[in-house]
Amino acid sequence: MLRPATPCIVDAPGVAGAYAEHLLTTLGAAVTRRSAPASTSTLSPADAVPASAFAALTGPADGAPLPLPIPLPALADGVLAALRALAPEAALDDLDGEHLLSERAVLAGLSRRGAIAAGGHCRLLAAADGHLALSLARADDWALLPAWLEQDGLDAHDWDAVAACVQRQPRAALVERGRLLGLALAADEPCPITPVPWLRVHAAAPVATPVAAAAPRRRAQPLVVDLSSLWAGPLCSRLLLRMGARVIKLESRGRPDGARAGDAVFFDRLHAGKQSVALDFTSARGRAQLQALLAEADIIIEASRPRALRQLGIEAEALIAGPRRPTWIALSGHGRGEPQEQWIAYGDDAGVAAGLTSLLHRHRGERMFVGDAIGDPLTGLHAALAAWASWLGGGGRLIALSLVEVLQHLVQQAETFAALPAAALPRKPALQPFTAREFGADTAAVLAEFGLADTPVRGLVQAE
Repeated sequence: MLRPATPCIVDAPGVAGAYAEHLLTTLGAAVTRRSAPASTSTLSPADAVPASAFAALTGPADGAPLPLPIPLPALADGVLAALRALAPEAALDDLDGEHLLSERAVLAGLSRRGAIAAGGHCRLLAAADGHLALSLARADDWALLPAWLEQDGLDAHDWDAVAACVQRQPRAALVERGRLLGLALAADEPCPITPVPWLRVHAAAPVATPVAAAAPRRRAQPLVVDLSSLWAGPLCSRLLLRMGARVIKLESRGRPDGARAGDAVFFDRLHAGKQSVALDFTSARGRAQLQALLAEADIIIEASRPRALRQLGIEAEALIAGPRRPTWIALSGHGRGEPQEQWIAYGDDAGVAAGLTSLLHRHRGERMFVGDAIGDPLTGLHAALAAWASWLGGGGRLIALSLVEVLQHLVQQAETFAALPAAALPRKPALQPFTAREFGADTAAVLAEFGLADTPVRGLVQAE
């Protein structure tokens, strides 16, 4: 993905340094370790993780925190170390893995709740032949439960009634039926043994020919257009902003980012410094402006089902082959392609699907959630690394990352680094204020800048 043998210097010890080297090597870099690999430790990975705000998120609500089965904060530090190796001047010194993995919980005052996710929307339930995680994050999800459980008259918002119905049915049938209905749920199973990649390149434009006179010149720093919402995608663009990119948060006027209705302080943290553009995706002109703005981007981030984008006239494969050769980052719960691209996942149930709860149960005898929506921040970190590496390598790629596969890859790699200590890296305090732009505040200015205020709609692909 990077240009052949791109030199990278990794300055991190232990697990963080080893994981950074692994990630950069998979991207094609020639890695030099400035910090010598730490000496072998006699501590297990769980015992090597210090007590922390992140570790405090795992365990029973009325008991002590459970030691983590793998050093997730140190692995997150490894991604940050890889980002710093690709962009040495990036403003990332006030970030570390511990901070990013626990940030939402600290700001929102969330705490460990055992078999209930810290955010409250996901629970571990016992089926007739195993356990599963069910997320009911949207009001509409509750309306799907009678059909899912084949139970009329189910009381609204009654988790005890749901648990009783689930307990009488086989898990596989519940998972299959729930996914068809659009529920976010996952079986509690071990991480697979077969190696799982942390990213997949689904399409790549032909190798660039000498740039024609009419083609856009490469920008000194990339323009990022972020169509994503909630946490993983916005964290990706937040990190890219810190690395020097310009970021436009692009939302539908009729369906803004659902995180705007959540914790305002956390939303500000994710989106401070980004421009806010809101377009009417239901109008021909709005869709034309959307397509034209994407054609100007160097990096595009989205977390939508491919069919939803095609209905707006957006074809990722066509865009990455255009003059700008953008990098397209496609985020999902379970991966691109059928049938998994139709399955819904959030950070908590993704952690269960990846085997984290099973791993905790095997090591500690408890079946509980690990962290807070753990799939989101870890996927956002990896997505930023993939996006920046692809941009440095010339772009023109459709790169897919899924919450479940990123976590599965981390679980598998953690076993490789089990003998290394997982000490946290130092972090400087943040100095800049965090305030996100008002919804759509920069729409007129951005459209005028790119000459899109009066975008013609001729030739637009109409919505289905």
